[in-house]
Amino acid sequence: MTKNEKIKKLVPEPSIRRMPAYLAYAEGLLRKKQMYVSSTQIASYMSIDSTQVTKDLSYTSIVGKTRVGYEVSALVKVLSEFLGFTVMDDAFLVGAGSLGSALLHDSGLNNFGLKIVAAFDVNHKTIGKKINDVEVFHIDQFRDLAQDMNVQMGILTVPAENSQTVADLMVAWGIKAIWNFTPARIKVPDDIIVQNTTLYSNLALLFNKLHNEE
Repeated sequence: MTKNEKIKKLVPEPSIRRMPAYLAYAEGLLRKKQMYVSSTQIASYMSIDSTQVTKDLSYTSIVGKTRVGYEVSALVKVLSEFLGFTVMDDAFLVGAGSLGSALLHDSGLNNFGLKIVAAFDVNHKTIGKKINDVEVFHIDQFRDLAQDMNVQMGILTVPAENSQTVADLMVAWGIKAIWNFTPARIKVPDDIIVQNTTLYSNLALLFNKLHNEE
C-alpha cells in the first residue's frame, strides 16, 4: 500500500462526498481561464466554512499559496487523481430496465472513470440488444464474462425483491464492489464494497421539505 493509499483510507466520508463538488467548481473556473481560487471562494460556492474546505483539501497533495489560493489547473488535476476519476474502471450492470437503461445512456460516467462494458437481464425482449453501444446479455453469461474481462465492479438496478439474489451471484462470480441503486439494503461479506444510491430516499427528503415548509 502506497502512502497516498493510506491517506485515502483515513479521509472521512463527508470530505470525500464534498470533493466532487470542489472539482466541478474548479473545472468551471478552469473553463473561464481563472488561474487561482481561494478556500473562501470555494466555501462560498459550497455554503460551508472555509476551514472545512482547507481541511478537506489537506487530505490531498494540493498546497495553496498565501493570499493567492490554489492554482485552479493543479486543483483539477489533483482532485481528479485523488478521487480516482483518471483511471478507467470497467463495470457490469444488472437490470437493463428503465433505470438501468438510463445509466447506460449516461455517457458522462466515462468522465468520472467508470465504463459500463456489458449489461445483463432476464427479459428476452432486451437480451441481445445494444443500449448506447453496450450489449445486453442473459444473466447466466455474467460469470464467464466477468472472468474473461476481469471485471470487479457491478451496478445493481434490478427490482428490489431480486436485489439480494443478484448481489449474492455477483459476489460468487468475483465482483468486489457493488453500486446498489435499489431501495433494498443488500448483505454481503465484509470484504465486498457496497455503495447505496437510493433515489427514493432522496425523493422522500425532497417531498418532506417541500410539503412541510412553514
